[in-house]
Amino acid sequence: MVGDGYRSAGTPLRAAQDEAGVPPGVWKGRGLAALGLKDGDVVTERQAELLLGEGRHPEADRIERERLEAGDDPAKARRATVLGRPIEHNRSPKTEKAKERTPWLAMDLVFRAPSTAHIAWALGDDETRMVLELCQDIARDKTLAWFSVAEIRWRSGGKIRKPVRDGLIVAVFRHYESRAAESKPLLHDHAVVSIRARRPDDKGTWGNLSADSLMAHIVAADTLYLLYFMEEVAARLGWAWEPREVTPGRRPVMEIAGIDQRLIGWQSTRRQQIDDALPVLTAKYEERQGHPPGERASYALACQAADQTRPPKRMELRSLTQLRERWRDSAIRAYGADVVDRLAERARAAAAAVWARVRSVVDIALAAVDVVAVVYVMRGAFKRHHLLAEARRYLSYVLRGRPHQAGLDEQIVQTVVDDYTRPVGRGLKMTADLRALYPRDTDDQAVLRPLTRKRSAPPYERARLAAGALAARVHAARRAERLSSRTRPRAVAVPAASRSHPRPFHSDREAGRVLEQETGVDTVEQTRRTLEAAAAKLQDGIRERAVAHGPRPQPAPATAPPTHSQQPGTQHTPGRTTGGVA
Repeated sequence: MVGDGYRSAGTPLRAAQDEAGVPPGVWKGRGLAALGLKDGDVVTERQAELLLGEGRHPEADRIERERLEAGDDPAKARRATVLGRPIEHNRSPKTEKAKERTPWLAMDLVFRAPSTAHIAWALGDDETRMVLELCQDIARDKTLAWFSVAEIRWRSGGKIRKPVRDGLIVAVFRHYESRAAESKPLLHDHAVVSIRARRPDDKGTWGNLSADSLMAHIVAADTLYLLYFMEEVAARLGWAWEPREVTPGRRPVMEIAGIDQRLIGWQSTRRQQIDDALPVLTAKYEERQGHPPGERASYALACQAADQTRPPKRMELRSLTQLRERWRDSAIRAYGADVVDRLAERARAAAAAVWARVRSVVDIALAAVDVVAVVYVMRGAFKRHHLLAEARRYLSYVLRGRPHQAGLDEQIVQTVVDDYTRPVGRGLKMTADLRALYPRDTDDQAVLRPLTRKRSAPPYERARLAAGALAARVHAARRAERLSSRTRPRAVAVPAASRSHPRPFHSDREAGRVLEQETGVDTVEQTRRTLEAAAAKLQDGIRERAVAHGPRPQPAPATAPPTHSQQPGTQHTPGRTTGGVA
């Protein structure tokens, strides 16, 4: 609530926030109406203590005082202010494993923009800073509104789970800097979500959110936030986005195009500290376990490196104005004033180049095969929210900040579920249906399987190879369909002399069998005369053009002698090669 600074005893919260240079927290979420709060109200210290510390109504003092004045006993008056089950229940002797249970009343979700957005926010002018903060607000609020996918649980073991009635209740606190030894810009919001929510019943009772249902959608929410933030920045500042590979073979991150990449290293000093400590921990892991760490173990080692290199909170108090002046001076000393002053200009120029080569069109069929290939190779078995997160990553990469149609991500996921997946095991898990991806090419159904077993390559690299194979197949199928749909000259069948009655022949078309009568000898002769007349007219035109424009250089003759088996009316053009069906 006071940023990364210290708060001395007896200092009011608002005064401590002013000293730390952070704005006061505000309430967000659609569940505020049930508590009598409004969106954007300032979070007071007492409100946070009651709701996020005790699980009680933010106005519990007023409610309890009114109940006491109405004649209720103190215990009943206090119980009227509790939302859901009292936290004292966890300390009751009747509670199983009472000593091991700790009241859990909130969770912290951090909304953090990409690195280049922090750089532009810290080094740009005041107008750019305010626009980027507005983009952060809009993307964060839209993502929190989408979190209605969270469920509320009740009864023994949380067997009953249904959607939240009103929505979430969130206290948002904005921070401006990182925890690096030397303060660096890091615009991010801490959204403290209250675990208390109203059940979907007529009584208006309160319960606890299902933590697993909320945390299962964290990655999908993260990709949605990034998608919204990219769109807002592109619409309000005219900047485009491009992928940046941080680690070879790993998933790239989206950054603002045109911003000097050296500034990312200047801003991400905490990342460098973690990268320096990670090899030591990895070597100890390999010595202890006898093999390199896998994906989960690598993530755990990275978290351990972050904890070991985490610096203490700073004691010096600085305002945002002082921080921005310090950051600007530091960047100019490192890379020069030209890099800092022309940051926005170069971003706009790079955006024009990106928009010139990137189309703001999404092919749902290609998006579906890309999503299912990546998720299948990365996970094997997956759920719908895994597909949703990957679909949003795909839209971020394809659109580069252009707005997407509402519901397009869900449409891509539904296409994947309907056409390219099959259920596996129990529950809601599914996997890729290789027969649907390769319906007739039985020899190619194993294209994806070797990619899942090639453990030497990173998972995302194998996933991109699989997505490329499927995309190539889609393009090949479309090309074959276009060629088969072209208008071709009808074949002329000359009946044999022994046949006195013509028979119909079959033309193989997708629409079905087309029955036609054989052509008679008179018709064939008339067609031949028509073709010969057209050929003669074409030859006359060629001669006239040759006389008008002079002789045309001809290539050297081939070694093989020319043949006279060309059909009437055909003319070979020197120097031009024809392919496919003419």
